[in-house]
Amino acid sequence: MISIVVLNYNGQRYLNSCLASLAAQTYRDFEVIVVDNDSTDGSVEHLKANFPWVRLVINKENLGFAGGTNSGIRAAQGELILTFNNDAKADSRLLEHLQKPLADSKVGVCAAKMLLADGRINSTGICLSRSGAAWDRGMYEPDQGQYDAEEEVFGACAGAALYRKEMLDEIGLFDEDFFLYMEDVDLAFRARLAGWRCIYVPEAVVYHHHGGTAVPGSDLSVYYGNRNVIWYVIKDFPTRLLIASLPFILARNLATIPYYALRGQGRVILKSKLDALRGLPGMIRKRRQVLRVTPDNEIARFIRIRARITRH
Repeated sequence: MISIVVLNYNGQRYLNSCLASLAAQTYRDFEVIVVDNDSTDGSVEHLKANFPWVRLVINKENLGFAGGTNSGIRAAQGELILTFNNDAKADSRLLEHLQKPLADSKVGVCAAKMLLADGRINSTGICLSRSGAAWDRGMYEPDQGQYDAEEEVFGACAGAALYRKEMLDEIGLFDEDFFLYMEDVDLAFRARLAGWRCIYVPEAVVYHHHGGTAVPGSDLSVYYGNRNVIWYVIKDFPTRLLIASLPFILARNLATIPYYALRGQGRVILKSKLDALRGLPGMIRKRRQVLRVTPDNEIARFIRIRARITRH
């Protein structure tokens, strides 16, 4: 069974379309869990009145994407977990296609093809650079078939990602210290280091509003994105890769300060970097655990073959 975990925070306007698309799936062995992160827009009342078939998890505070999604995963009964954004709509054959690569016991994650409302690409998997920057492959490109091959990618955008529960039991859930943004990159890294593969499935299509809950470029996204980009590098980069990448990491993080200052977000970017530094001891402690459970041969394999890390 697939447990679909939909996180909601003041997203009532998206719920009808989202849940109707999930109800119409051709693959029928699934449950839907909606996690509400203390919404104030009547989402919970709307769900109770109109979607009695949905399992509802109600949080008494906003736990962010990481904590909110984790509370849904903990309530899940399925062997597979689909994390799904509330401002997304699934093609009717999403589950049918997305679960197929998991027939290979070494595959722990499957990434969907996420499209924007105008048909441009939102994500075809996560890319990563040596500077620590992470981005969605193909973002904003017209969808002209350039990503229509099923292939292995670094990781999956958690807006529509299928995870093997066995893998999550082994490596842990989303890191709740991240709260919002980059938690899927951290999870992808930990999965890779533990030897799990991620497969991009182009036939598994999702239409995503993008920014329905957290607006790209807002102070909220700038803060968490720029804080967390330091945290997962320190937490997850294998030692040799971390040392070799330090010039790129330092250059990128220093360059973001004047960039955002010129946009009028100087205070936000400085706070994000200072808070990142304050949180480094905690990430270093977690790093010891991440690398302790990773065999040396898997780290070497990751660096040589699977990382697909660029010099950007």
